[in-house]
Amino acid sequence: MSICRSCCQSIREKEIIKTVIQTNQILILIIDYEAIIRKILRLYLEQEGYQIVEAQSGTEALSIFEKQHPDIVILDTILPDMDGFECCIQLQSLDESKCTPILMIADIEDDQSVDRAFEMGAIDYFTKPIHLPMLRQRIKRILEQSQLQKKLIVKNLELQRLVIIDELTQVANRRGFEEYLAQEWQRMAREQQPFSLIIWDVDFFKSYNDTYGHLSGDRCLKEIAKTIKNFLKRSTDLIARYGGEEFAAILPNTDVEGATSLAQTICSAIRTLAIPHRNSLVSSHVTLSAGLATAIPSPGSDFEQIILAADQSLYQAKAAGRNRFLHNSYH
Repeated sequence: MSICRSCCQSIREKEIIKTVIQTNQILILIIDYEAIIRKILRLYLEQEGYQIVEAQSGTEALSIFEKQHPDIVILDTILPDMDGFECCIQLQSLDESKCTPILMIADIEDDQSVDRAFEMGAIDYFTKPIHLPMLRQRIKRILEQSQLQKKLIVKNLELQRLVIIDELTQVANRRGFEEYLAQEWQRMAREQQPFSLIIWDVDFFKSYNDTYGHLSGDRCLKEIAKTIKNFLKRSTDLIARYGGEEFAAILPNTDVEGATSLAQTICSAIRTLAIPHRNSLVSSHVTLSAGLATAIPSPGSDFEQIILAADQSLYQAKAAGRNRFLHNSYH
């Protein structure tokens, strides 16, 4: 799994990564109770190259918004089932990217309505009768600003990703590991479900580096990380580079049997890679030792305990001869 999901789960990445405005790809949602107004706006904006979808009520608009994810919303302040201000709030609650601009239209331009529109989150406000050339320019300006905002979000997400990703192996680093572990530990505590943690250590890795060089060592670590990652099939599982030659897997909703099977499978898979290690004391190829711990977290408990338990199991596996795994369950 990619650690990116823990920091940008609520972002619609496909909607954000639009770097060039092309009007024939822009979808505008027009929300107005008057059919004639919707028709005038639709015909004019379609001539400008935009795609248009219409709604005559707030309820209909919310349904369309959730399904079609428009790029901009033109919203009347008067609707048959709710006022436009309430609709504006509800639209924003559905907007996962928080980037969809809402432009409000009204019959009058009084100070109270203008102030309320911007307080509710509208990005612009204008009154009827609608001056269509002015509307065209405002939409163009709003879309340009929206695209700049989306680009900034993408750049910020990438910076966040870099902070929690190990540069060499491209799996989570120690910081990403601890952030996700804390999150999932508390979730399992609330749900009272089993939580497993596996920590692997590459056997005699210092000797491997001394024998084959650090570049070969780096390639070895990347291959091990890739192999472990390929066996973590669920979106909630996470692989991390825990230390220099140590890797860890966070396994929510996983009991001892499931974690044991995974630990065995991965240790076997690394042996199958047959990466030469002539100075290993347990094999002619690279092998792993592993420690496994499983618990059902108690509400308010500290996740450090499961790390200590997995570490202890790893220490025992290494003391017992390496190239094996041991597990430790506790309550």
